[in-house]
Amino acid sequence: MGERTAGVVDGDLGLTLAQLSETIRNRRYASPEQSYTARLLTESVDLLLKKIGEESTELVLAVKDDDHDHIRYEAADLLYHLLVLMERTGITGAELAGELNARMH
Repeated sequence: MGERTAGVVDGDLGLTLAQLSETIRNRRYASPEQSYTARLLTESVDLLLKKIGEESTELVLAVKDDDHDHIRYEAADLLYHLLVLMERTGITGAELAGELNARMH
């Protein structure tokens, strides 16, 4: 489990996800020795899948503890790793939005 993030203020989720997705996309071309994201994008998919499993478990435990700040922290970790998975597998944000939109009707 990570440390709590200090000074968190509300933001625009759509804008933040778009910016983070772009950053992740650009890290594909970074050195895996210098960029954790580049490693997740280029090394064995097992590394990424393990992280998704770990972050999912940590989120579940935070919810069980009913710890708001910890839930937020772990949800952000899981969401980051899911965005890396999407980039790695070629699923775009627009495609995911389409999937979610189709489910709301």
